[in-house]
Amino acid sequence: MRMKRSANLSIDEKVIAEARAYDINLSRAAEEGIALAVRAEKERRWKEENAEAIRASNDYVRRHGIPLAEFRKF
Repeated sequence: MRMKRSANLSIDEKVIAEARAYDINLSRAAEEGIALAVRAEKERRWKEENAEAIRASNDYVRRHGIPLAEFRKF
């Protein structure tokens, strides 16, 4: 089981009122939103850190085609 840690967040009152009106679990919703933001930032940084290799691979495919393309069935 994952450990939970208390955190102090400032959230717009209107958003909280709407969430409660729809019976949304604020902690769960916040955790899911933060997890999505973390995932997006990891992806952005990975793409940034690997941009040169991605460019090189794309250049290779443009010049030479997809490796082993003759064996593709689709």
